[in-house]
Amino acid sequence: MTHNPVGWFEIYVDDMNRAKTFYESVFATELEKLEDPNKSDSDGTGIEMLAFPSNEEKYGAPGALVKMDSVSAGGNSTLVYFSCEDCATEESRIESAGGQIQSPKTSIGQYGFITIAVDTEGNVFGLHSLH
Repeated sequence: MTHNPVGWFEIYVDDMNRAKTFYESVFATELEKLEDPNKSDSDGTGIEMLAFPSNEEKYGAPGALVKMDSVSAGGNSTLVYFSCEDCATEESRIESAGGQIQSPKTSIGQYGFITIAVDTEGNVFGLHSLH
């Protein structure tokens, strides 16, 4: 494989405003609205997307929060790990943003540290850092 194994991620949500507030609070960032290039203003597909900031020159995969009428949040089997300088920083913001910490910062040996959490939509996600 000559490229990163993950090229994009989507986190499905039921309440976009609640999820937006949660992720912007935890990661101290702003999400950007994405327009669906295949959608006209009146086609009624019911897709709303907010992208996480990304940089194609850096390691990692871009992604977005997605609200789609036909897809419910939570209960999925995909676990996305967000890269952090120190996952304890983002972990410290989770509960005040309305989420839950499932497993606090834990060593994974030479590979660094992880935190496992649940967002306001019931999605489980991970935080990863080397320190």
